[in-house]
Amino acid sequence: QVQLVESGGGLVQPGGSLRLSCAASGGDFTITVWRWYRQALGKQRELVAHITNDDSATYAESVKGRFTISRDNTKNILHLQMNSLKPEDTAVYYCNADRYSDGAWGSIWGQGTQVTVSS
Repeated sequence: QVQLVESGGGLVQPGGSLRLSCAASGGDFTITVWRWYRQALGKQRELVAHITNDDSATYAESVKGRFTISRDNTKNILHLQMNSLKPEDTAVYYCNADRYSDGAWGSIWGQGTQVTVSS
């Protein structure tokens, strides 16, 4: 069974940086699209960025120019480099992927990692 595990969250001061990672493992699979979502307390989950197989990336307006999504296909790892962090970036960050395995397509989620931006 394919699983996603995030890492790299933590507490950072405004203006600081963090790098999130999401590793996929478990059997024989192919991932086409990777996404990062976030959910702040009391708010709906929102799409932060996504990246396709050909490395085409799209970002939410609120993070453009500050966040960079990247993927390592050989290791099945997704990254999110977050710079110039703001308090409003505080949220639980989730990775999500469209995967093909065992003859079927599906969407899988990680467990989330907390990012807190505060002085």
